[in-house]
Amino acid sequence: MDDVCTVIALYYFYKKRQRRRRRYWVQPFLQDRFKFGTFNTLLEKLREDEEKFSNFFRMSRESFDKLLRILRNHLTHEDTNMKNCISPAERLAVTVRYLASGNTFTDLHYSFRIGIKAISRIVREVCSNIWLLLHKEYMAIPDVSTWQNIAYAFEKTANFPNCIGAVDSKHIRLIKPEYSGSMYFNYKGYCSIVLMVIADSNYNFIYVDVGAYGKDCDSSVFKESSFWKKLQENALDIPTPRQLSNTDVQAPYVLVGDEAFALHMNLLRPYGGRELDQNKRIFNYPLSRARRFIECSFGIMTNKWRIFHRPLNVSIDLATDIVKACCILKKFIRKEEGLNRNIADTAMDIDSELNELTRSKSVRGSLSANDTRTKFASYFVSEAGQIPWKNKFA
Repeated sequence: MDDVCTVIALYYFYKKRQRRRRRYWVQPFLQDRFKFGTFNTLLEKLREDEEKFSNFFRMSRESFDKLLRILRNHLTHEDTNMKNCISPAERLAVTVRYLASGNTFTDLHYSFRIGIKAISRIVREVCSNIWLLLHKEYMAIPDVSTWQNIAYAFEKTANFPNCIGAVDSKHIRLIKPEYSGSMYFNYKGYCSIVLMVIADSNYNFIYVDVGAYGKDCDSSVFKESSFWKKLQENALDIPTPRQLSNTDVQAPYVLVGDEAFALHMNLLRPYGGRELDQNKRIFNYPLSRARRFIECSFGIMTNKWRIFHRPLNVSIDLATDIVKACCILKKFIRKEEGLNRNIADTAMDIDSELNELTRSKSVRGSLSANDTRTKFASYFVSEAGQIPWKNKFA
């Protein structure tokens, strides 16, 4: 009896695994792609109207064409006897529309008339090539002169000297990955991966790290990043300490972060607690002003790429590629088009799926780290570093 059951079970398993005969080589709905697909019916009309084109793709025609020239050779495939390949321009259009609209693969399947699996492969291919071909030019680690220019801009716009960037993290919301347990489950009650970013005062990303588990906090994610390891090894070409403006006090160049980060000689965090004296409250105010650039940078990106307005229903690897592509495209477009024409893009959208990471417990810094923060705190209450109206907000 057991043998009979085993044979039946194996036969059933065999029949289930048998490949079904394809009814169509290409579904009739998809055969009309050249006649009714969005790329062939809408793109030329959009090119006649710059505003409509920018609204559809979230970039100008010139930026789209330049991006296509950079990617063309890496997106070109050979035609076969069975079918013609999808052109590089259409591949790029599908991907950029996916990022810009927040539509699902199924939505794009019906509008572009391309198979869902094919769209998934296209998005993966284009996003990975965008990062591969652009990040060395648009997101290379700064050299000494670039760090100094960033610090000068921070001092001019935020009245914070020797600041070379603002650092923060956000949750990128995901549909729960299969067999992931609770690794991606964060304190907000949903699954996510972590995007760690350092930004300058022009809302440009200097460094990004994507893919950490959603359960991790800011400090632990940052300390596992390649940037932190290079910082510990003094391999970032950060300039040597210089005097704070109009003083004889030597201070190192620093990043600014929130309470979630551990204090370090090159990373300042605000003083914690509620019962703070006047000097500490005054220090916290310019530090908060310097940090606002990273918050606005996240807001610009989420308003630019509406894919972040919903949970990503893709694999972890593809989600990482998508986030990295959006980060590098943000800087690419900013460099090509200058200041964003839509001032509303500088505000965090209320529908954004980016959320703050959990705050770790207060971590005491080393003596040198505390000494560095004390130097800056003393500077901001001195005549040299005093902001006339800061007492109203401190």
